[in-house]
Amino acid sequence: MVGENFAGNIIVNLANLPDFLRNPILKKRMMEFFSLSKPDQDEVINNALEAGPTIPFPNFAKLFKTWLKILASLSEEQREGLFLAYIDEISKNPQKLILFNLDGILEIFLTLDENEKEVISNTIKKIINGLDTEQKRRILVIVPDNAKKHLKF
Repeated sequence: MVGENFAGNIIVNLANLPDFLRNPILKKRMMEFFSLSKPDQDEVINNALEAGPTIPFPNFAKLFKTWLKILASLSEEQREGLFLAYIDEISKNPQKLILFNLDGILEIFLTLDENEKEVISNTIKKIINGLDTEQKRRILVIVPDNAKKHLKF
């Protein structure tokens, strides 16, 4: 990617903020995502996937949990749109997900309340089940077995 990773820099900075600042800023940024053009959305997704593994895991964990909680509070349409953007990029470039601590990400997911976990897992299952066979294969090959078990794949 040419140029600076502004979205990535924002993500790194958000990870270092206390909860009372991180929550409203992240929610605002997530809502702005839906007003972006498709190329800009793709750039944000790519930048986030590049920045995530560079954040120390304790900070990433706080940011990721905040992101999941906000996602669980969004409408199904918004949640699906955001997850689909990530899943689509990851199906094209599975190596981008490999750099993440996937077991740690699952552990963060498991700390959500039952309703949040159900809402999120239902959206993810719906998206993955709607992928073509090759995209679905590419996604499921990199998803850890423990995560598949919790998502009921």
